[in-house]
Amino acid sequence: MTAPKIFRITIEVGDLDAAAGFYAELLGVPGQRHPGARHYFDCGGVILEVLDPTEGGIRPRPAPKSIYFAVADIDDVHARAKALGVLAPFRVHGQPAGDVIERPWGERSFYATDPWGNELCFVADGTLYT
Repeated sequence: MTAPKIFRITIEVGDLDAAAGFYAELLGVPGQRHPGARHYFDCGGVILEVLDPTEGGIRPRPAPKSIYFAVADIDDVHARAKALGVLAPFRVHGQPAGDVIERPWGERSFYATDPWGNELCFVADGTLYT
């Protein structure tokens, strides 16, 4: 049997133009606008779909848990997240989540929270715990 493949993850936001700009800056890629209040970012074979449900009168809900991104240059992404003011204020296993550090499970990572409450984790490629 072949295991199912994740091809798209959706996060909800309250302002699509602001979110498209935010994620383009944070991820370092422009993404592409799609019909239906969506903006897609290709993240290595999995699409990050940024969706604005507010046109239908629905309030955006943050994703239930962190979305994890493997990145080649974690210090560069961390600098962009810091400039955007979105480094996570919480702690992970007693350590500051917003700092780039080696976690107890061996990943070198940091956490951020987007302006709509979605938690993001960026992990240095080559240290992924799978």
